[in-house]
Amino acid sequence: MSIKSKIRSIKNYPKEGIVYRDITTLLKDKEGYKDTIDTLTEIAKEYDVDLVLGIEARGFIVGAPVAYNLNCGFVPVRKSGKLPMDTLNGTYELEYGHDELEIHIDAIEKGQKVIILDDLLATGGTSRCVAEMVEKLGGKIEAFIFLSELSDLNGRKEIEKYDVRSIIKF
Repeated sequence: MSIKSKIRSIKNYPKEGIVYRDITTLLKDKEGYKDTIDTLTEIAKEYDVDLVLGIEARGFIVGAPVAYNLNCGFVPVRKSGKLPMDTLNGTYELEYGHDELEIHIDAIEKGQKVIILDDLLATGGTSRCVAEMVEKLGGKIEAFIFLSELSDLNGRKEIEKYDVRSIIKF
C-alpha cells in the first residue's frame, strides 16, 4: 500500500468545501509511518545539512525523526508565545487574518545549512514566513521537504526560489 492511501480525507472540514488531509491514520500505521520517515530521510540525504527545522505541530512529528536519521540537530518553529528564550517572530496571512510563528534567536548560527520539513504545503505562507526567519538568522536554506502538497493552491510559488520537494501530491 502507498503512503498516500493511508491518509484519510475528510470532506467539509474545518469548513464547507474543504477536504482535510488527516495524517493521523498514516501515523498510527507502523509500516506507513516508517515508510514515510524513511522516504523523507532519503530525500533529505541528498543535501548536506546541519539542521532540520520542523514547523509546529506536525512538522515536529516528521522532522525530528529525519534529523535523528541524518545525525543533525532539530529546531522547532513554534506558534507565538511557546518558546522560553529570546525569539524572532514572523507573521503570515490566513484566510481570516494572520498568525505568528517564532524561533529562538540562537537556534541557527550564521552559515548553517538547513532543511525545512513540514507535513503539508498548501498556500505557502507559513513556509515563506519560516524562510524569512531562517535567513534573518543567517541560515542557508538547502530545501523545503513536505510529506504532502495541495498542488491546486500553488504554494510552491511562495517559495519558488528554493528547492521544494514533496512525496505526495493532492
